[in-house]
Amino acid sequence: MAEEPLQEQEGRIPASAVPDVHEAHEIGSGMTKKEAMHIRMQHMDKAEIAALRRRQLAEKVWPVFRFLILFGLGFVILTPLLFMISYGFRSRADMSDPTIIWIPRHPTLEIMKQTVSAMGLTKSSNNPLLNTLLLNIGCSLCQVASCAVTGYGFARFRFRGRELLFGIVILMILVPTQIISIPLYVTFRYFLFGSVNLIDNPLVMYLPAMTANGIRAGLMIFIFRQFFRGLPKELEDAAYLDGCGPFRTFLKVMIPNAGSSFLTVFLFSIVWYWNDYYVAGSFFSNRKTISMVLKNLDATLNVAIFNNANANVSVREKIIWLEAGCLISITPLLILYACLQKHFTEGIERSGLVG
Repeated sequence: MAEEPLQEQEGRIPASAVPDVHEAHEIGSGMTKKEAMHIRMQHMDKAEIAALRRRQLAEKVWPVFRFLILFGLGFVILTPLLFMISYGFRSRADMSDPTIIWIPRHPTLEIMKQTVSAMGLTKSSNNPLLNTLLLNIGCSLCQVASCAVTGYGFARFRFRGRELLFGIVILMILVPTQIISIPLYVTFRYFLFGSVNLIDNPLVMYLPAMTANGIRAGLMIFIFRQFFRGLPKELEDAAYLDGCGPFRTFLKVMIPNAGSSFLTVFLFSIVWYWNDYYVAGSFFSNRKTISMVLKNLDATLNVAIFNNANANVSVREKIIWLEAGCLISITPLLILYACLQKHFTEGIERSGLVG
């Protein structure tokens, strides 16, 4: 009697020997996927059937769960943008109509024109847009070059104190700019032992960028270090055999293979310099940037729109100009990201910042 269960077990076909069925024609003509799965389950024990059902349940639940996550994230991210678009193109009459929530009844470009004029974007001198572009592009290019050289040095060269210096780079990521703003101000105010005053001069932004100490420079050095560490060492060995020195190897071999990382760091730098108002506001008094104008847009509207610097106007009445200003300030970044999104994602993946 004890041998019968053993003989039954020996005669049973293991579940692993039964092929997975995805289409009806894999089992026989006219057999559906459900019928094929029923045949397969006849050769399984209870544990295997339970595991199969759990897997089937997970396959059905996960797409729904994933949709809810993506929908929630998309709603959180896109709602402010849709809000800005809705308010930036509606008239003042629509603001007093409680039946209008998202779609303006009288769409107009007049609010946009007034906001552009109030922000000073049409001025020929001290134009905030031109100032921002000059600082943004110049500092970003300088910072990409300096951080690339620094990251390559940490990735490929061994020297005394390397770990200590890289620890300082990590501190650059962790320590906020506000902590070192006063020492920086004093340094640039009394530059070269007090002989030069660099306050309200573009050099206060260019010099840190050229020395790999600009805005979020620590993170950019880390990105380059991780990317260069992932490149094969044989590329440099071959260059050395051809007579290249370290600097020429960096220019001729490493940079052409690091295009995605250069683009990623450049985009990061563009975004952070564009959005910065704290550093620029600390060093500039006469020179205005987009972020500085946007920060003080509430007071600017009192003069430009309501002709009274001390006007007591509610935020609800000003909201259309404020949202128009926000939309104007982020539009260049949205266009830039939309055009370079594929390369930006590739650079993030190859730099080692994601798993």
